[in-house]
Amino acid sequence: MSEPMVPDQLVSADVWSDLRKYKDMPEIDMARLYAYRIERLRGALRNAGASMCILVSPLSLRYAVDYRSFGLFQSHIPNSYLFVPVEGPIVIHGTYDYLKPPAADEIRPARPISFFNGGYELTDAARQLADDVVSYLSEIGTDNRRVAVEYVNPTITQALLQRGLEVIDGVIVSEEARLIKSPDEIACMRWAIGVAELGIAKMKEAMRPGVTELQLWGLLNYTNLANNGDWHDCRMLASGPRINPWFQEASQRPIESGDLVGFDTDMIGPFGYFADISRTFHCGPAKPTKRQKELYRLAMQEIEHNLRLVKPGITFRDFQQQALVLTEEYHANAYTCLVHGVGMADEYPRINPACGKPSPYDGTLEQGMVICVESYVGAVGERDGVKLEQQVLVVEDGYEMLSTYPFEESLLD
Repeated sequence: MSEPMVPDQLVSADVWSDLRKYKDMPEIDMARLYAYRIERLRGALRNAGASMCILVSPLSLRYAVDYRSFGLFQSHIPNSYLFVPVEGPIVIHGTYDYLKPPAADEIRPARPISFFNGGYELTDAARQLADDVVSYLSEIGTDNRRVAVEYVNPTITQALLQRGLEVIDGVIVSEEARLIKSPDEIACMRWAIGVAELGIAKMKEAMRPGVTELQLWGLLNYTNLANNGDWHDCRMLASGPRINPWFQEASQRPIESGDLVGFDTDMIGPFGYFADISRTFHCGPAKPTKRQKELYRLAMQEIEHNLRLVKPGITFRDFQQQALVLTEEYHANAYTCLVHGVGMADEYPRINPACGKPSPYDGTLEQGMVICVESYVGAVGERDGVKLEQQVLVVEDGYEMLSTYPFEESLLD
């Protein structure tokens, strides 16, 4: 075994991970950002005809009031929830740190809404929560009994109905609110993308035969954390024979000379915004094969063709019908969607390829949306495949590129 590193050098020897060493962090007007997001939520409530929403998702808590404590824990053992009215005080219940989030007006105790906290008494806790909602509606002076509820137990829905309230899906409210991004949000997202691309550059630098997939992925994860980011929704990095088909998460497989190495960042970064970028590297010293270059060019063609379709007003169905369709040998392993929305994570909408499952709904691209344009090219039974993805802002005359990391020159020459 090699000599262990002196403990204080594990961090002090890191001179590269802080993005602020290379560029200035944007000056975000946080008060303006919070005001915009709250008004988006309230506008979505008005559109739904609801008086308030109960938000539970860690993404919604971050969006609404910038509450980020125990995000992954909250995603499967919810402790905190938020009351957001059309008019009135924004109240968060059950913060872990006992501190009022920046955009909330008040903290109150929480009822148990998880089995971890409530056990077999969840039904009684749900009745108490329904009583709290009725009291809150009286407090804010509304007789509107339509309430939007996001991701809760059936007992809560039942208790609300028993109190004479009308319950609608809160995810419609939260997703509709997050759909159109403000300039402050785009500045946050650019910084998150910059962090991701710093991590990507470090992965590229460290990639060589013998390095494992997880060691490479760990560099991206570390870069995110070192810049005050949150987490990755998956560990999507695969190499060599594991790159085809796609969706095989990182393993302890050592990378070999001649491998293609593909990854998808899926990173909830600084400020809570998503950096969703895919690239495929080639590991030397072996030269890329003719087939590897062919696959890479096809993926590039799909990305470039479909980017030209991006503009406000195009419907999801028209986009699907006009998108590039590769030859049949690539259909079975094609990526699950051509385009998807992105904000604080993957969001509405998604547009499926014509050769895949039918798109679940229609709609229209709008100015101010941020979307990712995807490609995966790999034939069934072959060793190699290529994953690429670009993150773009929909603007008045088309799109503005947000992801900037270069493509692989050795696969393009």
